[in-house]
Amino acid sequence: MTRVAILGGGIGAQHLAAYDAVAGLDVALMVDQDPERRTQVAARGIATSDQIDAAMDADIDLVDICLPPHMHAPVALQALAAGKHVICEKPLATSLWDVDRIIAAATQAERHVFPVFQYRYGPAFDQLAALQAAGLTGAPVAAALETHWNRGADYYAVPWRGTWEGEQGGAVLGHAIHAHDLMCHWMGPVARVHATLATRVNPIETEDTAALTFELACGALATSSVTLGAAADETRLRFVFEHLTATSDTNPYAPGDGPWRFVARDPARQADVDSVVTDAAIGPAGFNGFLTEAGKAISGQPNHAVTLDDGAASIALVTAIYAAARSGAPVDLPLPPDHPMRTGWRP
Repeated sequence: MTRVAILGGGIGAQHLAAYDAVAGLDVALMVDQDPERRTQVAARGIATSDQIDAAMDADIDLVDICLPPHMHAPVALQALAAGKHVICEKPLATSLWDVDRIIAAATQAERHVFPVFQYRYGPAFDQLAALQAAGLTGAPVAAALETHWNRGADYYAVPWRGTWEGEQGGAVLGHAIHAHDLMCHWMGPVARVHATLATRVNPIETEDTAALTFELACGALATSSVTLGAAADETRLRFVFEHLTATSDTNPYAPGDGPWRFVARDPARQADVDSVVTDAAIGPAGFNGFLTEAGKAISGQPNHAVTLDDGAASIALVTAIYAAARSGAPVDLPLPPDHPMRTGWRP
């Protein structure tokens, strides 16, 4: 049994609920500054503390970091130094310099680091994987991503949100990062970024609107439209492959749920597509799927866990987006070791 400490009871509450459905991972400790949250968790028989150091004790195997972004890298490094595996909410870090430190620490400690990209797990993505395995998709051609959410004064009432010091980024870092991870996961890495960012919706320091264009290493082109000023929260994904177009529903927090449309470019192949979609094996979704695969990786089983390399790639892309927006020129990936934003993108 892998004993888990969750740090932070905000999004950490969703992690805690998911652990209940995952065998082999046992939440032994919740760390939170809020006494009411600690009381609610303690009522379940789980130990609580208001000190992060409590999670570094010998009886904890896995530290699940659900803290504000500026704390992610320091606490991940602390946990790795204590010999713990790490789960870290997005973003993994707020600079490539910190990413490099995490990679080095994980290698030295021989421990796993799992960046949280729970959106990867859902029925539609199991179906898309089955279609790829059956040879029905072909090469990536184009993608269109929409992260159109609604965030107002109540959201930014949390003091660290919307600030460069606390959140260390805006909609590109904290919201669209999921859609961008899905694009890279299914279509491959980004080779060039064009970006325009703006603050159009809320009186905050960071961006809440973005228009992005990606040139992928495979030759595909993609666009990403991001705003926190929509009337409702919606995420829409369209992946165009050589032989098939996959279009999501608008579920904002679980884009792999809901009815997707998988349409063959050659109508004669539609029956084959429909058959594969119907017969695809469906695994656990969302945080349940994410934690299930992380547990497999920790125990040495074959798995589809999110990797530290995946998290590093997401931070490299965020860095390139900020660099492109501020320079007004496209930015190529991978970034060179001496890139001026390698130590961070805060103004």
